[in-house]
Amino acid sequence: MPIRWNVPEHSAALHRLGTALTGAQAGAVVLGPDGCGKSTLARLAAEAHAERHPDTRVRWVIGTPAERQVPFGAFSHLVRVADIGKPAALLRAARDSLVEESGDLLLVVDDAHLLDTLSATLVYQLALTGSARMILTGRADYAPAAPAPITALWGDDLLSRIDVDAPEQRSEASGDVDTFVAGLPADARSVLDYLAVFEPLASVDLIGLTSAEAVRQAEELGAVETRTRGGREPDPVVYTAHPLFAERARGCMGDTGARARRTEAVRVLTARPCAHVGEQLRLAALAADSDAPQPAADVVDSAQQALRLGDLHLGERLARHALDRDGGLPARLALAHALAWQGRGRDADAVLAAADPATLSEPELLAWALPRAANQFFMLGEPERATAFLAATRDRVSGPSARITLDALGATFAMNAGNLGRAVQTATAVLADPAADDMAVAWAGSAAALCAARAGRFDEVGPLARRALDAEHPGVLRFTVGLAEITTLLMAQRLDEARELAWQFTDFAELAQPGRAIGEVLVAQVLIAAEEFDAAIELLAPAAATLERTGYSWGPLSLTLLATALARRSDIAGAAKALSRAESRHGTKSALFAPELGVARAWQRAGMRDQHGAIAAARDAARMAERTGQSAVALQAWSVATQLGDARAVDPLVKLCAEVDCTFGRTALQRARN
Repeated sequence: MPIRWNVPEHSAALHRLGTALTGAQAGAVVLGPDGCGKSTLARLAAEAHAERHPDTRVRWVIGTPAERQVPFGAFSHLVRVADIGKPAALLRAARDSLVEESGDLLLVVDDAHLLDTLSATLVYQLALTGSARMILTGRADYAPAAPAPITALWGDDLLSRIDVDAPEQRSEASGDVDTFVAGLPADARSVLDYLAVFEPLASVDLIGLTSAEAVRQAEELGAVETRTRGGREPDPVVYTAHPLFAERARGCMGDTGARARRTEAVRVLTARPCAHVGEQLRLAALAADSDAPQPAADVVDSAQQALRLGDLHLGERLARHALDRDGGLPARLALAHALAWQGRGRDADAVLAAADPATLSEPELLAWALPRAANQFFMLGEPERATAFLAATRDRVSGPSARITLDALGATFAMNAGNLGRAVQTATAVLADPAADDMAVAWAGSAAALCAARAGRFDEVGPLARRALDAEHPGVLRFTVGLAEITTLLMAQRLDEARELAWQFTDFAELAQPGRAIGEVLVAQVLIAAEEFDAAIELLAPAAATLERTGYSWGPLSLTLLATALARRSDIAGAAKALSRAESRHGTKSALFAPELGVARAWQRAGMRDQHGAIAAARDAARMAERTGQSAVALQAWSVATQLGDARAVDPLVKLCAEVDCTFGRTALQRARN
């Protein structure tokens, strides 16, 4: 017979839930252990709210271990997942598809701690924008390991947090679960076992794995629940009736039993085409842990889809599975990209080095050489080796498109090395060539945009940024474009717009590190310009720690900005430590930001009451920026010199203001003259 749960009434918690749904916040999250009545509370509160507000659309989402493995897994029945890159664009499209219907939306998310990161991010954005009222439930002991957007919901005061205690007879209930699962008839137990390894399953698929009678029996006994989720999946799906049932069933099956059931599930699910990319990724992840593997080419395609959706860990897992099976170049490239974007440069280089370039066709050679050169330059900190490797590869290819793409990466190298003249010359040639593909345009456009911003050619930034972003190239190039646009706004002293743009890179749209850390560096740059040093330090300290573990040039920049913010806050010891770390990690790959390092050194010396040394450091930074054609950056450095008491900074400011027309320069010159 069905298990009897000793669930407390929690009338006080139910009242708080109802109040939260009508208050200033977006709703509430109910946290507690399994068996404490969280789901019942959520259902009762949702029903009461819908009764009071008949126009409300109530939509349910249930987190499961299987759906946590794929982007938008739990939301697949509610949102359209376009086959495009850029997580931020995906989230906007998903949010729009969810709220496009009429009426207010009440979103109920059961077991929110089991959401994938994209789903969790969507929930956060719905709460942040006020697009939906919501009730979430989650296990309190899982809260620290829940996706960051979920824990941020109550940390950022978007949802009320309601903690619910466990029932007093918890150990007794645990024993009841063991007895219940062990006592299920064989047919009903087989239904539970399949759901324990892959939940939910469409009713038609579960019947195909067992039988209609078995599903009916399991439901009557209270082991499973059949739901019509609505939205874009009107057909019924089946869940376990309680997470503890699945947990106990998995424990009893062991690895061998679980793998056998996954294998059978794959064979049934592959009998029909996947309805959307989320379903494709769910199946690929399931098959990877079964004895019915998909063709390697299909697994590589799924790995690439996962990377485009911003799920680097799933992309790595699937690419590694494909590589272990056939060792082909597409699998090797997908795995290398997944590793490199996580900042694991040594691992990525080892994967790429195992390929034999002598056996590759020209298109394959290009596809292999580009990520290897980029990885050498940034992740491994070997710019000379990377530049030589790029030149040697260029000599081996004959197609004009291939050479243009290699030149575009060379422009990026030149920019980061501080050679703006060469970078702009090369990037301009690439962008003018009709043979340039999307990758070439993305590299050349982003490099040219940042060079233009730092040189003070602000009118060029917008068109170049649009060309780079329209190329839809994955990876970190969007941050390069963002830095160009933010620099332009700061030089126009449009701080509010710069702040708003910078935060777009950190609204949980960048789903995996180091992306979020880089976005926080952009925000911190604006905060320093606004003299909000405490807020900048709060972002930069963890961001710098994350980026130090990668090879991105953003790492030295983050430490440089941290040293500046700490010095401006008169934390002399902290500034000295951050500056020392920045200097030790600075090199050719981050030479573009050498003027910022000089400015940090100036503020650190000023904090030590060494005015002469501070002014000298600011002058050196300004002259370095001028020598490398970074006139806008030179303006900033000379402005710092005037703030430190340099009476001789007026003449260079006059000269630069004649070259660079911007509000920042005019304000700095006026301050220097007063």
